[in-house]
Amino acid sequence: MSRFITFEGIDGSGKSTQARLLADYLSSKGTKVFFTKEPGEGKLGEAIRNEILDRRDIDIQPYAELCLFCADRAQHVRELILPKLKDGYTVICDRYYDSTLAYQGSGRELDPDLVLRMAVASSLGVEPDVTFFLSVPVEQALLRLKDRGKERNKMDEEPFEFHSRVDEGYRQLIEKGIPRIKVIEASGSLEATQMEIRRFFE
Repeated sequence: MSRFITFEGIDGSGKSTQARLLADYLSSKGTKVFFTKEPGEGKLGEAIRNEILDRRDIDIQPYAELCLFCADRAQHVRELILPKLKDGYTVICDRYYDSTLAYQGSGRELDPDLVLRMAVASSLGVEPDVTFFLSVPVEQALLRLKDRGKERNKMDEEPFEFHSRVDEGYRQLIEKGIPRIKVIEASGSLEATQMEIRRFFE
């Protein structure tokens, strides 16, 4: 039976690490797992990721950034996520359209109604079965980002105020009581955070 699991959180929350740990754990239990991420999967995704996150010689305007992320998602869903779900895989995705709501809607302070319509449309009707939001204080997350050194991208380098708005955007989603969103306290150890996630699969 296929499942679609997404991981969300501000940069430095540890979501990428936890998503991979869960993928390894479920695979070890005999589950067919496909791990993926946004942005950056497939040829188009790699090109978009490079333009948005890595190139520092281009100042991408916020609405252009929104369109690029949504284009990446539409291609990602059609090219990778949907086929794997149809083949019975559990798909684990590091970021999905909730990231667009938080980063472009709240972080960039774009029109929230437009962002919502575009984000949902770009998912092509594919909704996660469960979304893990990794909760970490913004200050702690930014300290973790400093340890990345050369691995940091343009989004990581945004000021504290930007990351605070993104975090608030996620909190507003949580306050809506969306059943699929599970809040995971992630300020502790990797092991403790992973065990908290795994309890949903026992």
